Amino acid sequence: MASQEKSLAVKPGSSRGVSRVLAKLEASIESKNFYEAHQMYRTLYFRYLTQGKYLDLLELLYSGSLAMLENEQYSIGADLVLLLIQTLEATVNDIKAPEHWISRLAWLIGIIKPNIVERETVLEKAIKWSGTTVMSPMGHPLMHKLIAQIMHQENNLPLARYHFSLSKDGENCALLTLQLSQQKGFASEVDLFLAQIVLQQLCLKETAAAADTFAVYVRSHPGIACSELPFPMPLLNFLFFLLQLIEMNNRKYAIFRTLVDLYKPSLDRDPSFAKYLHKIGVTFFDGGQQEQPRGFAFSDLIQQFFNDLDVEDLEEGNSVHGSDVD
Repeated sequence: MASQEKSLAVKPGSSRGVSRVLAKLEASIESKNFYEAHQMYRTLYFRYLTQGKYLDLLELLYSGSLAMLENEQYSIGADLVLLLIQTLEATVNDIKAPEHWISRLAWLIGIIKPNIVERETVLEKAIKWSGTTVMSPMGHPLMHKLIAQIMHQENNLPLARYHFSLSKDGENCALLTLQLSQQKGFASEVDLFLAQIVLQQLCLKETAAAADTFAVYVRSHPGIACSELPFPMPLLNFLFFLLQLIEMNNRKYAIFRTLVDLYKPSLDRDPSFAKYLHKIGVTFFDGGQQEQPRGFAFSDLIQQFFNDLDVEDLEEGNSVHGSDVD
């Protein structure tokens, strides 16, 4: 930080030098001499850094990136975007509204065509920078939401769902998962698509988003005949009970383990569920203590489950007995 403060002193005559380069830059763009324009942008980049004009530099790099990308100079544009991200990284503590720059970066990424090799590098570095603004190695939720929208527009549904899962936006995550289910899956896999995304969200400790995803999906998917418990698919009942156990902060690993065992035939349909459930058990039910599961009968499990629910919730919901649930 001390070096940054020292660099704020601008040498006499340096502003005149920058003005000359800016004039030459404008002429290069007008004549479509993009290679020369690129060199001018890089020259200005170092001069602005030396002068400590970080906000001016950010605006210069954004406008330059936009100009190059709109002229389909994707490699040059991507290079300028990377310089923009480097500048944001250097000034992360001085950016008062990171969402503004997250939106700008997402806009630039959306202009870069998917087949441009530099796009992946830009995408990774943009996500990494966004995470520094919220102290998260996963990236800022807004960045993931905007990238998910870009991927959706490009019809890259798997990547869109991945980024929506990190966006804290359960509703759009559910609708995207529904679309994937209809386009990529069989009718018998409707529940598997939902279970995968909900379990992933729970592994990320995004309980509110997971609950929203579950509710919107079961309410909206035409392949699910009922949007209330008991559901026609055993796996949906499992997800419902699991989300409720987590919501009421029930740390009894034995109940969680017994619930998993009861629905084991459904859960075994996807081998990846086992690792998700292990992490969920450790995260939400103190599973790291390796508490031995108690031999609950199914009716006992349901009774124990509802004993922990508020009386008001019970009055509002339907009466559920062991024989009613798959």
